[in-house]
Formats: sequence, C-alpha cells, structure tokens
Amino acid sequence: MDMETLMAQAQDLQTKISSAQDELAQKRVKGIAGDGAVVVDMTGKYDIISVNINPKAMSVDAPTLSQMVADAYRDAKEKADILIDKTMSAITGEMSE
Repeated sequence: MDMETLMAQAQDLQTKISSAQDELAQKRVKGIAGDGAVVVDMTGKYDIISVNINPKAMSVDAPTLSQMVADAYRDAKEKADILIDKTMSAITGEMSE
C-alpha cells in the first residue's frame, strides 16, 4: 500500500469519526433510578441535558436522593457507552472489510 492510499484512508476514517461524533451529540439516552423518581437525560457524548426529580422523591432523605441521582447518571452513562460502542464498531467494522 502506498503512502497516498494510506493518507486517503486516514482522511476517510477521520471524516467518519467526526460524523459519528456529531451523530452521538444528537442522540439521547435516559438513565432512570428509584422506579422513575429520578431521570437523567444525556447525549451520546455524555453531556447532561436534564435531571428530572419527581416530587415523590423529595420525601426521602438527602443521602438517598443523592444516591438516586448518582444511580440515574450511571444508568445513562452505561446506555451512552453502549451507543458509542455500536456507533464506533460500525466504523471500525468498515475498516476491516
């Protein structure tokens, strides 16, 4: 493989990754905790869009509420991780073909 072909492939890969990152920024995942008492809405790039706390969650103590927020965040992050893996695997799968 000559250098020109290699550089063209690298540029193509860079374009695909940039496009995938833009796509991930537009996608949303929701992390849920406390049977829906806390919902974290996050992009596929881990940007938090919102944290919604149901009024029924206000009846718990502060440490419990804090734990629910953390659990909802972790749930959203796990879903974003899966979304990222699927998106990037599609790109790397194309490379191996």
